[in-house]
Amino acid sequence: MNCEEIRVNKRNISAKDKERDKRNTELLFRLNHTMPMTEEYDSLLRELLGENLGDGSYIMAPVTNIVCPEKLKLGKKVYINPGFLAMSRGGITIGDNTQIAANVQILSNDHDVHNLSVHKCKPVEIGKNVWIGAGATILPGVRIGDRAVIGAASVVTKDVPDGAVAVCNPARVIKMLDFM
Repeated sequence: MNCEEIRVNKRNISAKDKERDKRNTELLFRLNHTMPMTEEYDSLLRELLGENLGDGSYIMAPVTNIVCPEKLKLGKKVYINPGFLAMSRGGITIGDNTQIAANVQILSNDHDVHNLSVHKCKPVEIGKNVWIGAGATILPGVRIGDRAVIGAASVVTKDVPDGAVAVCNPARVIKMLDFM
């Protein structure tokens, strides 16, 4: 994964980007006020994520926020429970068959402490067949390997290898799973 930091100054956002952000906010509002598991809801979700919504993938309302939904990519059969927050400015990729519990936050951007108008962005990559427990937080620049498990309320600050179970704040690997 290319983990090069990009910087975005929120004071220099173009009129086109402001209009896109407004449209995305409106779509998210409509999504959160539409009955889930209906054609209307599915249509709004597809409109919000476009081609980045993998076949059979679903995000359950209410969605806390998705910033830059064009930079959020869901593989096939990804299921995300209510309360999802995706700060996607740096890019977030979620692999096939991943399950994400309620109130999970995935953050690919952070503020520069010397200039709060500047976002420091690094991509987040979540592998295939990952399970992320309720209330977990994934921070910028992290890669979670295939078949990993992230415990509830864990804060992931570093990469997690394939097949690892990581828990706590900051998250640490407590065991490796056997997938023979």
